[in-house]
Amino acid sequence: MNNRLRVLRAERQWSQQDLADRLGVSRQSVNAIETGKYDPSLPLAFRIADLFAMPIEDIFLRDSA
Repeated sequence: MNNRLRVLRAERQWSQQDLADRLGVSRQSVNAIETGKYDPSLPLAFRIADLFAMPIEDIFLRDSA
């Protein structure tokens, strides 16, 4: 799944560790989500959306089939 997490994080000048701390996950998890190697669980996706005050669908983009 494509996402805008790296861009949104960079706009706030947060490191991956900063974002991980805010979400209660590891830095490696943030990296894996940003690079598309891991799709977050629905509860984590909601926490990410809440943190950025955006709808989930504005952060996580469907792969075009």
